[in-house]
Amino acid sequence: MNNGTGAKTNPWIFFSLAISISWFFWLWVILAQWNVFTFPAILFGALGLFGPAFAEIILIYLSHDEQQWRDYWQRVFDVKRIGIRWHLVIWLIFPILNAFSILISILIKGSSMPSFEIANKLAVQPWKVIPFVIFIFFYGPLPEELGWRGYALDGLQVKYNAFVASIILGFVWSLWHIPLFFMKGTFQHDQLKFGTEDFWVYILGPIIVSILFTWVYNNTHRSTLSAICLHFMINFTSEIIPLTHQARFYNLILVTVVAIVIIFTYGYKTLTFQQKELKPIS
Repeated sequence: MNNGTGAKTNPWIFFSLAISISWFFWLWVILAQWNVFTFPAILFGALGLFGPAFAEIILIYLSHDEQQWRDYWQRVFDVKRIGIRWHLVIWLIFPILNAFSILISILIKGSSMPSFEIANKLAVQPWKVIPFVIFIFFYGPLPEELGWRGYALDGLQVKYNAFVASIILGFVWSLWHIPLFFMKGTFQHDQLKFGTEDFWVYILGPIIVSILFTWVYNNTHRSTLSAICLHFMINFTSEIIPLTHQARFYNLILVTVVAIVIIFTYGYKTLTFQQKELKPIS
């Protein structure tokens, strides 16, 4: 799918650069056996998170293409690209999916209700909501989506259809997370554990959910902001409506079902009803 600037991007160079930058910083945390939330590990951890953002900024800067640079930042800040219907999708789909996942795990497996520890703390201390939201926003959604959807997705959709592009991006996105399972203090290391059932559910997650990201992105005129907001809601929801071990499995199933419905409803070529090339907003 040609989108004006997508042909100017090289997703494969971006993937190599993003992974190299992120893993370089994270490797020191792993080798030193630091807890990622202690100093100086937290600095290395944060720099690693910005690997995708650093990679795309470097590549666009080196291209010396003003049109590409302007289009890139318009897609980050232009709120008009996201209509009311897509705002509803972005802000509600994962709270609903998490809630249903918990309900299914209780009804089928007799799982216990999550403790909702963070939600309860924020309810008692509401002044902590804003710094919590800011932390969630910068700890993943912003630095990652500036690269994954902000840069790489367009380049992939020049050569591949939306479905294949989503799977490729999702696979690389999943691979990028692997070092987090070896970093003390991360959710991946402390709770999921490398090689467990939760690990494989987590690794499959980005590959499937990437289809939803492309669906939202393509239907909001290639809005990087929409991807940032969707990523934020996934992370925020996982903290406010946390999934138990069993609920994580059912959540993956539900997300897969939603992805299949989207593919058959919107079509695999562009994941939009139009099934034609999407042009950038001028």
